[in-house]
Amino acid sequence: MPRPFHLAIPVDNLKRCSEFYIDTLGCETGRSAEEWIDLNLFGHQLVLHVDPNHQGLKHHNEVDGKSVPIPHFGVLLEWEEFKNFEQRLREKKIEFVIEPYLRFKDLPGEQMTLFFYDPAGNALEFKAFKNDEQIFAN
Repeated sequence: MPRPFHLAIPVDNLKRCSEFYIDTLGCETGRSAEEWIDLNLFGHQLVLHVDPNHQGLKHHNEVDGKSVPIPHFGVLLEWEEFKNFEQRLREKKIEFVIEPYLRFKDLPGEQMTLFFYDPAGNALEFKAFKNDEQIFAN
């Protein structure tokens, strides 16, 4: 497995956003201070930093007839893990920007994907490839 990534993102309200990542997405906490918190996001280090002036960007690009929020980030999950995560999000009543769907059916790079926003307006995409060897396939 590749080394974990580290990503630091701005949030307008640390308490509300950290509760979302912990309670809704299932992140575990690490170090923290008044202005930031480390989270374990599927084995990767995500740091929420307070920016009281943060306003989530709502730019979108058309991809496969879908309006994809830009920028966005997320994790590539295993196929079954994606299904379980999707169910967790539905149980938590997450409003999807793009509902879970299958892309490239029976083609190289076949994948499930979904998009939603965190409470600070940061866009997230989680996906799973049918065959991880085709993650970068053309």
